[in-house]
Amino acid sequence: MIQTIIIFNIFALNTNTDMKKEHINRLKVVLVEKEKTGKWLSEQLGKDPSTVSKWCSNKIQPSLEMLDKIAILLGVDRRELLNKSNKNG
Repeated sequence: MIQTIIIFNIFALNTNTDMKKEHINRLKVVLVEKEKTGKWLSEQLGKDPSTVSKWCSNKIQPSLEMLDKIAILLGVDRRELLNKSNKNG
């Protein structure tokens, strides 16, 4: 679990501007599918709406603990909130 968090955070914090922007999470898509808004999610989580907006635009990433909370609120598996990686290795 700790390894997963470290790897996820390192990947999320990568700021190399030469790389194509990676869309790590699908939060915006899932919110639309569930007919919920970022404002609703921010209220449910007690988070600033600007933070949720940054998650939805993939500017920053929620922690794995927060993804679990979001998944429960939206009634989905945590994996549905993440894009699959096409990278090998």
